[in-house]
Amino acid sequence: MSKMSIDPTRRALNGPTMGTRWSAAFHVDGDFDAGPVQAALQAAVDEVDAQMSTWTPGSDLMRLNAAPVGDWRAVPVRLLDVIALGLDIGRASGGAFDIGMGDAFTAWGFGPDAADPDRIRAAIGGDRGPAAKALALDIPGRRVRKIAPIALDLNGIAKGYGVDRLADTLATFGVTAGLVGIDGEMRALGPRPDGTPWSIAVEAPDPDRRAPHSVLTLHDAAVATSGDYRHWVEVQGRRLSHTMEPRRGAPVLVPPASVTVVARTCAEADAWATALMVLGADAGAQVARRTGLDALFLVRDDTGGVRGVPVGGLFGGDADRQGPESPRSLPPAAGPQAG
Repeated sequence: MSKMSIDPTRRALNGPTMGTRWSAAFHVDGDFDAGPVQAALQAAVDEVDAQMSTWTPGSDLMRLNAAPVGDWRAVPVRLLDVIALGLDIGRASGGAFDIGMGDAFTAWGFGPDAADPDRIRAAIGGDRGPAAKALALDIPGRRVRKIAPIALDLNGIAKGYGVDRLADTLATFGVTAGLVGIDGEMRALGPRPDGTPWSIAVEAPDPDRRAPHSVLTLHDAAVATSGDYRHWVEVQGRRLSHTMEPRRGAPVLVPPASVTVVARTCAEADAWATALMVLGADAGAQVARRTGLDALFLVRDDTGGVRGVPVGGLFGGDADRQGPESPRSLPPAAGPQAG
């Protein structure tokens, strides 16, 4: 038998989703038909977008947002899982992650509409409580009820969940070595065929160019980064990040340049990266240690340079602590560029 017939072949697929592109790099036998995989991966992310998009008025999430307070509404199981996970991480983060920020995101111009001063004043001046106090979930019945007015926004977790769906889908085709992702959120499925982990670049927080700050390795884990350098608005000459501080209903004033989190699922990594951005390097590092997260904070100094604040053994800090713990795990999956 020839070497080519027994060595796994690398395949790379991609497609559009959520205003960007998904990607999948994986190793399979040489005669593997990638056509059905391409279609299944596209269908998986299309389903997430159809359920959780705030840019599509007819999405399941937007229909839930439009529902009257007090009415039970049936929702798809995947949307319910993500809402439940978002509420769990909201509680675990002390409210730093909050899926009830839809009004603030829209007001500040981070949704389909331009920024609106009247909506901004309403978002800042409103009597804002955590999303968990405004929602009731009936998990067995797959229903959600709004107890108080709330506009849900899953942009801080849905993309990561989309990565998890890519990984789940890839696994159904028998793939055991792969890396999938959407934009910068990624998940590794197993190690490489030779047993080595996947290499992933942590991006430098530079708005003008894309360059690596450092490299980490993944093996059956996910990574997500939240930063202040890709999406922002400018108000009175000041650049404000898209990361919202839930208690204020406004962008975080002095966030870290970026936070990278490694967790077991990409949905968890995505949400925790946002939560730690809101908390900042000092308080965020304490929460990361308490919850067993591996995290890397990149913080700008007075000279314009960037210093790293690592938490967890993966990034060279707290090497003796326990591995990742999280309030809720979604079904396993995978994360983009094969390194």
